[in-house]
Amino acid sequence: MASKQNQDQMNELQRKNLEAAMRLAQLSIENSQRIMELQVETAKGLFEEGVNNARALSTATDPQSAMELRTRFAQTSAERMLACAREMAELTSRTQAEVGKLVGEQLASGGQDVFQAMQKMFQGMPVTDHNATNAIQTAMDTTRAAFEQMTRASTEAFQMFNQFPGNTPKSKK
Repeated sequence: MASKQNQDQMNELQRKNLEAAMRLAQLSIENSQRIMELQVETAKGLFEEGVNNARALSTATDPQSAMELRTRFAQTSAERMLACAREMAELTSRTQAEVGKLVGEQLASGGQDVFQAMQKMFQGMPVTDHNATNAIQTAMDTTRAAFEQMTRASTEAFQMFNQFPGNTPKSKK
């Protein structure tokens, strides 16, 4: 009976872990799709701009006006690519926060599930070693705390990046 119960607990843990892995994969796929859409949109815009720039340059009457047009077009293209890079960084940061939240939840609930399963397993043994269960709980708590600290540091770094002049997101035109 205890063996069947342990097997059921392990199956439930595996099911929960599989569901979490599927949610992580879905987040990753969605983020990749958003980034690809952004890249395609930016590439199309830059191509259209390039065609318009070539037309405008063909109408330039003197070298000075041609140079001014090229300078303006280069600046516009650079700004557009920087905006794309910023938006990609924001998408990545949001996804990272979602993944961090999901992993944090998984560490919290999964760690508790594993701890409870281990406690039940140890209770079924003739000799119960509380040091082993305490060591497992300490390891889980340490892992969870380290992950939360890394997530906070990453979020703070991205926020600091956005505080620098020129790094704030610009609205789409």
